[in-house]
Amino acid sequence: MEERLAAVRFNNVGKYYYFSTTLDLVKGDQVVVETVRGLELGEVLFDLKDMEEFDLETELKPIKRKANQADKEVYEINKIKAEKSFEICKDIIADSGLDMRLINCEYTLDASKVIFMYTSDERVDFRELLKQLASVFKCRIELRQIGPRDKAKLVGGIGTCGLPLCCNTFLGEFEGVSINMAKNQLLAINIDKISGACGRLLCCLKYEDAAYSEIKKKFPKIGTRTTYNGHSVKVIGLNVISNLVKIDDDGNILFITLDEYNNKGDLDHKDNKDKKDKKEKKEKKEKSESFSPRESSGEKTKEKTKGKKDNEGRKRRKNPTNKNASGKNEHHQKNENREGKQKRDNKRRPPKKASSNNVNHKKKTGTKNQSNKPPKGHNNNGKPRQNKPGSH
Repeated sequence: MEERLAAVRFNNVGKYYYFSTTLDLVKGDQVVVETVRGLELGEVLFDLKDMEEFDLETELKPIKRKANQADKEVYEINKIKAEKSFEICKDIIADSGLDMRLINCEYTLDASKVIFMYTSDERVDFRELLKQLASVFKCRIELRQIGPRDKAKLVGGIGTCGLPLCCNTFLGEFEGVSINMAKNQLLAINIDKISGACGRLLCCLKYEDAAYSEIKKKFPKIGTRTTYNGHSVKVIGLNVISNLVKIDDDGNILFITLDEYNNKGDLDHKDNKDKKDKKEKKEKKEKSESFSPRESSGEKTKEKTKGKKDNEGRKRRKNPTNKNASGKNEHHQKNENREGKQKRDNKRRPPKKASSNNVNHKKKTGTKNQSNKPPKGHNNNGKPRQNKPGSH
């Protein structure tokens, strides 16, 4: 009979390993296999598969036999012995004063080896402990240090969700979990709430991380600015489950749907759209104003209007100043009006009194007023000056 592939697991939970076999086995059968630890009793997880389906680089160990009733009885006896050995080892560790916490004890199927699992924050020198355990149990002793996740997997418990721990029920291997997965799912970064019974990050953070990453592609990034009801707002949060976007409108917190956000768009997109709409409206207005019923084509009218504007622009460049109806330039006309206004103001204004030191006054034309000096003892009007009473 051809060799086929069998997946075997040794505990109720944990990783499964592949073995080759020529036996007629089905899912759920118990088998005896040889591992690095010795003979062990395991269970077939899946139906057997053909070896040709897999490109195997190494040779697989064969399954020894299908477990019989005697093998199952020995397995149960070893479980009882492991419980007693656990208590004995625990007492010896307490007497030795070693900083290590015993977690579990297991026997191989042939009871040739006992394995003690423990946790410790530091490296432990257990050479003396090994000697004491070997003298008590009279077999090979293995002390294996495990981490907090393996401890939770062996001991079990109830998670924060109210269900049994994932690692103790169905997880085969521990996958890497990072704090970025919690941020990606918009969870509050509270270590106590996102940590499991082992004190590490929850394994279930890995389950929905890929789904959140895919859904968030259609949502805006936090910190993006957009417009809502004519106001500039900022995206400060998301709710991918409810399909909502949380925005800050100058201190006023609002929740809008993703469709409302997509209809508004970003500020730059909105400004460009407004400019484009204004430009289109302006072009339509120019077409309607320049449209002539005599012409069948609106393009001809537009070209005429454009040519007329170009001719007027050329004339303005050649003659920068226009002439009024009297034939005078507007600039000259303005100067004449200004001079006439100054003359009228001078006539209305009373004449200034001469100063005591007879300072020469200048006309607005810039020439000295020497020939028109009033005679001595006369005022500016040519009349004799009258002395006030009491003056000398």
